[in-house]
Amino acid sequence: LLKVLSRIDSILRSTRAPPLIFRPSKGPVQNYIKENGQGHGFEHLPLTIEMWADQLMALKDLHRSLRKLSLELLPWNTADQQDNRDSIRVEDLQLIADAILEELENKEKSSQTASLTTLSAIVSHFQKLFDVNSLSGVYPRMNEIYIKLGEMTNAMRNLHELLELDSSAPPTVVVDAVGKLCDIINKNVTEQVQQLLGTQDVHSIINKLEEHECFFPPFQALIQDLLCLLEISNVDDILPAVQNLK
Repeated sequence: LLKVLSRIDSILRSTRAPPLIFRPSKGPVQNYIKENGQGHGFEHLPLTIEMWADQLMALKDLHRSLRKLSLELLPWNTADQQDNRDSIRVEDLQLIADAILEELENKEKSSQTASLTTLSAIVSHFQKLFDVNSLSGVYPRMNEIYIKLGEMTNAMRNLHELLELDSSAPPTVVVDAVGKLCDIINKNVTEQVQQLLGTQDVHSIINKLEEHECFFPPFQALIQDLLCLLEISNVDDILPAVQNLK
């Protein structure tokens, strides 16, 4: 027994042992051992062996949990399906973890690379949205859309500046502002027409326009006849020509 204990003690003291495994006794017990010359370093073995036993049990639990995760992520992987083995090695856990990491990396790479089917669906959707009948027309239509988008962006930027709107204002706000401006201009034009025709009544304006429509065609015909008769081409020359005839 002493030989076995010595062997275990040498393992615990070796450089291969995990850190903080060897814990020499402290306090009165250690002093008593030193005084009587009976210190062999065995007094810490029960606690260490108990800790190792707990870690081995936890290793089995960890192996079981990793296997469940592996079955979720790698259902086609049927290797190492026995869960009741007596000895579980760290290498077994490492193999499962490496397989899971490799699968996750492959999924990430495949998600970043679009498949041919996905690319074909994107091109087909573009053709439907922008009425492109052939694949050769996709690039020209893309260029056309890019140019139109640039023109529209510049136009919206200029409208924002002219209307003194914030650059983040949506197109609906710009349209409303332009509509209000048009209403103001139309109102001013109406007022100017009313002042020009000397009336504030819409029906009176219509009557005056009808009177002008009846008057101007005969007047225009008379002017044309005078131009031909006097052999001149400018309306301003009519009066001097008539005065010369007198």
